[in-house]
Amino acid sequence: MADPPGQDNQQVKAWVDQQIGSLVDIYQDFHAHPEVSFEEAETAKRLAGHLRTAGYDVTTDVGGHGLVALLRNGEGPTVMLRTDLDGLPVTENTDLVYSSKQTVKLEDGSESGVMHACGHDIHMTNVLGAARYMATHRDQWHGTLMIIGQPAEEKGQGAKAMLEDGLFERFPKPDYAIALHVDSNLPTGTVGYRSGYAMANVDSVDIYVQGKGGHGAHPDATVDPIVQAAQLILDLQTIVSREVKPTEPAVVTVGAIHGGTKHNIIGNECHLQLTVRSYGEEVRKQLLDAIQRKAKAVALSYRAPEPKIVISEGTPSLFNDKHLTWRIVKNFNRTFGDEKVVPVDPSMGGEDFSRYGLAGVPIFMYRLGAVDQKRLARYEQLGQEPPSLHSPLFYPDANECLETGVNATVIALLELFEHTPDPK
Repeated sequence: MADPPGQDNQQVKAWVDQQIGSLVDIYQDFHAHPEVSFEEAETAKRLAGHLRTAGYDVTTDVGGHGLVALLRNGEGPTVMLRTDLDGLPVTENTDLVYSSKQTVKLEDGSESGVMHACGHDIHMTNVLGAARYMATHRDQWHGTLMIIGQPAEEKGQGAKAMLEDGLFERFPKPDYAIALHVDSNLPTGTVGYRSGYAMANVDSVDIYVQGKGGHGAHPDATVDPIVQAAQLILDLQTIVSREVKPTEPAVVTVGAIHGGTKHNIIGNECHLQLTVRSYGEEVRKQLLDAIQRKAKAVALSYRAPEPKIVISEGTPSLFNDKHLTWRIVKNFNRTFGDEKVVPVDPSMGGEDFSRYGLAGVPIFMYRLGAVDQKRLARYEQLGQEPPSLHSPLFYPDANECLETGVNATVIALLELFEHTPDPK
């Protein structure tokens, strides 16, 4: 059994219990007014206003609509606490009284609803709750708390934009950085953790298969790019199954194929869109090299022009610093009990929080249970999976979610401010 919670932990819980009503109100406001990536002007303004009211020195427009809020409290480590700001172009279908009615014009000219379908509204409210506690309990810690409101996480570009805008040159480079993410499969009251690799490298690959167009009745006079693409799709599936070590996680998925205009016309080109996932850099390179090799080999076998291949690097894999992870998890166990602090599987999803780790800062992202156990049990009874993140039906049980999230975040911060940083 875990040790009983200490006096500080009980004080944090009592404070959160008193504040939860106002925090839920703020959450509902964030939820009702989402903005998509790189358009988070009003969201950032709202969060900045709350942080200034709490006593933080706030700088806005860092890497787009990013913000940095500092609270200096004497000598000690600098700890960064990050939240993301952006919503998704998803039309909400939850029937919540505070559901989003926002809309956005997409690149193709169509209109979509906008929704915090990935829990960033919870993340912002959680950070604000922790920020308020730290500002009103300065006797419990010493150092500098650095709050990051990061844009464009959903596009995997916000952390990069902030770093390129001098995040760690214009502001203190933190000794540690932490963040949480809601989890639609974990019950409220639960915290999940993973040491080491927790999320994947995410790369996008566009392959433009080349051919020679003509009449569908005379395929002998053409070089058919769609047939090439069909063979290539099958060939690509052998990369993970026959070239990558079975112990190395990897994914190559062809998510879209676009080719042709009419039943009886063979076109000149077929476009494949791939997502490629891995953890280590060696496997990442192996996958991308193999994709290019197989695409060129198929073209050669059809006497076709060499395909055009465009690789777009997305988010790098997220590696939770092992020492930092266990240092914080130990305190989670004492606070919530061992049965409420659970190891979670690594994910092949992406998270650009990883970039702060690559910039030389030990990082730890933990998972926050978002759905009440009774609701999870009901989904199971109906033989249904709970709505996943990014679903128009997803919503967290905000009270219970925030109670645990703010408690966990404050406990993590107090632990990191208790000791001086490890020697570098």
